[in-house]
Amino acid sequence: MKRLRSALPLFLLIAAGVALYASGMLDRFHPTGLLDRQGDLHRQIAAHPVAAGLIQVAAMTVAAATGLPGAVLIVLAGGMLFGVLQGTLLSTIGLILGTSVLFLASRHAFAGADRPPPPLIARIRTGYHAHPVSYTLFLRLVSFFPYGAVTVALAWLRCPLGLFLATSTVGGAVMTAVETSLGAGIAASLARDGRLGLGLVAQRDVVLPMLGMATLALAPILVDRIRTRNRRPAPATD
Repeated sequence: MKRLRSALPLFLLIAAGVALYASGMLDRFHPTGLLDRQGDLHRQIAAHPVAAGLIQVAAMTVAAATGLPGAVLIVLAGGMLFGVLQGTLLSTIGLILGTSVLFLASRHAFAGADRPPPPLIARIRTGYHAHPVSYTLFLRLVSFFPYGAVTVALAWLRCPLGLFLATSTVGGAVMTAVETSLGAGIAASLARDGRLGLGLVAQRDVVLPMLGMATLALAPILVDRIRTRNRRPAPATD
């Protein structure tokens, strides 16, 4: 019963994320739908900039806290509606707030375990704690891994709160900046062409952010290889 009570906040957050996804809430943030309402939305943002910014932060906070699949659409929408700089700032604030809630709920759930973990889990945690900064940055920067799942995994690995906040701020800001730039590029391309098509991937405004995402995904692997090469012992000399 104690274990169940500890896990209840995490279960409620995940259930909320599933419910929001099933409700089709993310359809409101789809680029094509936003294009049809972009003029009206820009007028509303200009008339109520503070309220509009708070809505973007709140939407991102809820998405990150519940591990909502497809939350990248909210980041893209921020780029389309607010531009790169303001969209990145608003989405990053919401991302940090939301992931902090999910991380604390996950840590509370895993803290309810009284028995020692199985040997395999103990070895995984030991390997993580041998290089916590490298592993945490790697998980945060590789966009292939779902952000919510990474947050729960870091809590399960007993990542220190300070390290989690630092890497989430750095990694989240970088990833959000790239995704927001992609959203702004999509908006610019849609304004020119009026629709989503294969020609979109040939537009400079879209290609450059996509190359940035690919570079970020490869960067931790390259850094790890360089560190591994530097740790190799020098060949013995006579």
